Amino acid sequence: NPAGCRMWTLAWLGIASLCLGAAWAAPAKERRKAEKPKADLALYETLDLDNYDLTLDNYGEILDLNNYEELYDYGDLARKIEVGTLAPRPKDPAALPNLGTTAETPNLQPPTTTGPINPGPVPARGECGCLPSCLLCLCIGTSVYCDDADLENIPLLPPETTYLYARFNRIGAIRASDFTGLKKLKRIDLTSNFISWADADAFRLLPSLQELILPENRLTALPELPHSIVRLDARLNRIPSTGLRPEAFRDLKQLQFLHLSDNQLDYIPAPLPESLRSLHLQNNNIQTMHEDTFCDSQDHSQVRRALEDIRLDGNPINLSLFPNAYFCLPRLPTGRFF
Repeated sequence: NPAGCRMWTLAWLGIASLCLGAAWAAPAKERRKAEKPKADLALYETLDLDNYDLTLDNYGEILDLNNYEELYDYGDLARKIEVGTLAPRPKDPAALPNLGTTAETPNLQPPTTTGPINPGPVPARGECGCLPSCLLCLCIGTSVYCDDADLENIPLLPPETTYLYARFNRIGAIRASDFTGLKKLKRIDLTSNFISWADADAFRLLPSLQELILPENRLTALPELPHSIVRLDARLNRIPSTGLRPEAFRDLKQLQFLHLSDNQLDYIPAPLPESLRSLHLQNNNIQTMHEDTFCDSQDHSQVRRALEDIRLDGNPINLSLFPNAYFCLPRLPTGRFF
């Protein structure tokens, strides 16, 4: 039968083509595996590793990171964490979990009501992490930051304290014991409190104190200052001239900045140390001055080069009435000359 012969021939040819295709496929696959390393080797042969220097000049040519975020998207690999308020430090180190042992269910005991709970001894100055200042404030190195902490008194400070910032609180007074033993304290900033008085020895015994910042308080008198003081800022208080000790600033040989503006002073607090560079007395009630307030009237060769900034504006004094009071100054005071 001719038709049957053709069908048989076609079937035989189909089987033969499949066998031949399978036979050629395996060698081709092996050939591709062999060709790929050869191509990789050829690529590395052209790379000069001896001169592969990565510098700022060729960084953009060697490493192209323009599409780095497109190639690697880590957005779904990790859960996003929101940073909020840190948990408070545990007061008892035993309260910290022991990660080295297997957690066990604690055996809880019912609270007893037989007597009051003893809180234990009050931590003394110098016990790390237990001082009130480091619980209520922020202690970083030798600096203590107590701004806007709703304080009513100076907290107990670590003995190594160098800088204290206790601004914008409700502190009403400064006691001599507040800074006892703080021999390294250089700066005290008590801006914007309710301070109405300070003990006479509150600052005098601080051998390293250089800056005392007391503006925007209710002081009516200044305590005695240490000889190390460089800057005194007591603006915006209620200090009259009677609130200053006689010749209060004469022996302060390192004082450079004396700012007492916006008080109730009646006269300039002379004598002033030769080290003074800036004197701000604006907006007081100063009406007159002596010829020796700034210069020695007996020594017309005197020159006070340091005292370049004197502000007397906002006072009811006519500075033109005292022409012999400024001959030693590099600049005239700021104020009314008519």
